[in-house]
Amino acid sequence: MKLALETKGLAKTYLAGTPQEVQALKPTDLQFEVGKFYAVIGKSGSGKSTLLHLLGALDTPTAGEVWIGDENVYELNDRDRARLRRRRIGFVFQAYNLLMEHSVRENITLPVDLDGRDLDEEYFDKIVDSLDIRDQLHKYPMQLSGGEQQRVAIARALISRPNIVLADEPTGNLDTKNGEIVLELLISTAKAFNQTVILVTHDLDIASRAERLIVIDNGFVSAEHQS
Repeated sequence: MKLALETKGLAKTYLAGTPQEVQALKPTDLQFEVGKFYAVIGKSGSGKSTLLHLLGALDTPTAGEVWIGDENVYELNDRDRARLRRRRIGFVFQAYNLLMEHSVRENITLPVDLDGRDLDEEYFDKIVDSLDIRDQLHKYPMQLSGGEQQRVAIARALISRPNIVLADEPTGNLDTKNGEIVLELLISTAKAFNQTVILVTHDLDIASRAERLIVIDNGFVSAEHQS
């Protein structure tokens, strides 16, 4: 079993030592295999988004470790952690977070441009064709539907060839039909490039598509299921 990501005793407490203390994530040990699709499900406030943010180095844990490959994420300095985040993790959020003054192509290639690397045009072509957005490349985000904008956001998440794709309610702003299309494209595209997908959702239908289901309740991983 080859691991893409692993947590050891990962925990997060907000306002520690105060009357308002909240243990958002209790000590958690999880393993995520390369190329598999995971769903993290739980009620609002259960800790699932906290877990996702810690996995993606968007927040700092109170305790524990996150390993991506042979790198202990939170032992890295800020610069190296930012580098790891740019190159090894792709993010897809409920809000598309596209730059409205930039074309679709410019939005997709932004992570590579910011990292000062040359664009792999062959890989770029494969992504935009897989997501069926080639005809949109010269348009601007406001000219696209919600489903099309989320496809662009997925392409942007994949363009750096990340090992891991973290998705937080990626279909939350879409109707049922477009949500299903976007979800299928996310799963199939990441699978084609052997990327691990970890998706947070409260939707049981979406969660049922995962190869492994992680249930979080009140900051505690209460169950793991293999589909």
